[in-house]
Amino acid sequence: MSDEQREQIQHYLQAGKAAVERGAYRQAVDSLEKANGLVNAASRLGGDVQFWLVTAYQANGQTDQAIALCRVVSRHPDYQIAKQGKRLLYILEAPKLKTRPEWTTKIPDLAALDGTEESTLMQKYAATRQKRVSTPRPKPEKVREKIDLSTVDTKDNGFVWIALVVTVLTLGSLVWLS
Repeated sequence: MSDEQREQIQHYLQAGKAAVERGAYRQAVDSLEKANGLVNAASRLGGDVQFWLVTAYQANGQTDQAIALCRVVSRHPDYQIAKQGKRLLYILEAPKLKTRPEWTTKIPDLAALDGTEESTLMQKYAATRQKRVSTPRPKPEKVREKIDLSTVDTKDNGFVWIALVVTVLTLGSLVWLS
């Protein structure tokens, strides 16, 4: 593989990763498919590209393609990649749990908004965010209670002397036995 081809693969891989992180899954699939077409599928870089492509497929709603590619990855020659592929395949093939509509939150699609509505929504978000973020309250200083020493029993109860004698005897016997 030439350096130019490696740079091209890295470019498509980075573009695909960035698109996944932005939520532009169709664009991510396009970039990662280009990288997958150029890379040696049996290499570590090929496994990395394929993992990101599986993620992009899944996020884009192309579950069948994601599962098919994940099956290929689970037979990768690199043990670690194959192991991760098997784990991911297990997750992708797991049965879907049914959820009630009240358990989920619908996120509005902001891509359909024009610039004025989007800026209004962003201003509302910023205003609510500022209300929620407040300066931390200072912690109250701990006040130590003063103890009246006249009420404390300072009479020696002999425990200190007993402990000292036991310690000396123990150390003496250890020295004598060694």
